[in-house]
Amino acid sequence: MSRLATGIDVLDRQLGGGIPAGSVVLLAADPASQSELFLNELTTTRGTLWITTLRSEVAVQDSLERCLTRTGNPTIRDVGGDAPLDTANKLVRDLPEGANLIIDIVDILERNEVPRYRKFLNGLQTHMVNTRGLTILHGLKGESVPVNRDLTEHMADVVFDLSTEIDGSEIENRLAVPKFRGGRALDETIKLRLADQVTVDTSRDIA
Repeated sequence: MSRLATGIDVLDRQLGGGIPAGSVVLLAADPASQSELFLNELTTTRGTLWITTLRSEVAVQDSLERCLTRTGNPTIRDVGGDAPLDTANKLVRDLPEGANLIIDIVDILERNEVPRYRKFLNGLQTHMVNTRGLTILHGLKGESVPVNRDLTEHMADVVFDLSTEIDGSEIENRLAVPKFRGGRALDETIKLRLADQVTVDTSRDIA
C-alpha cells in the first residue's frame, strides 16, 4: 500500500512511511495549541486545498506567510457562509488526483444534521480513495465539541489526538495515534516540541 508523507519526518517514520493514500485523518487538538503546525507542514508535500470555516482566506494566508519554517502554497477557500457543508462538498468533488485537503476547522461542518454530515463524509472518503489523496480534518477538543464528533472519529481512517498541558513552567505536547486503518496504531504517545515546527522532545521526563 502506497504511503503519503505528512511533512513531519518523525511522524512518518513512526507510521511506517506516512499515511496510506486515500485516507481521511482527524487531528483533534486543544484550541490553545500549536496544532496548526501540522497543517502548515502538510502543505509542503503536495498540492493542497485549504478549506477554512472560521478564519478568512486572508487570515490563513497571513499565518502561512508569517510561519518561521517552509510552507507550501495552498489554495485557500473560505466556506464560512450560509451553507458551509454544501460549499465544501462542491470543492471536494473538484479535487484533482493525489491532492491534500485540509478542513480547518471541521467543527462547523459537524454541526449539521446527522444524515447530511454522514453523506458528506462518505462522499469525501470515496473521493479520497478514487484520487489517492489525503484529507486532514482539524477538530477542536473542549467543552463545545459537536455531537457529531463521534461520527467523525468512527468514519476517519486515522485519528491523531494531540494533548497540550501546562505543567509548572513547561508546556507538554503529546501525540497519540489510537486509530490507524491499514496500518498499526501507536501503542505509546510521542512527546513533541511545537515551537516554530513539529519536532520530537528529547528531554527526559523526571519522576
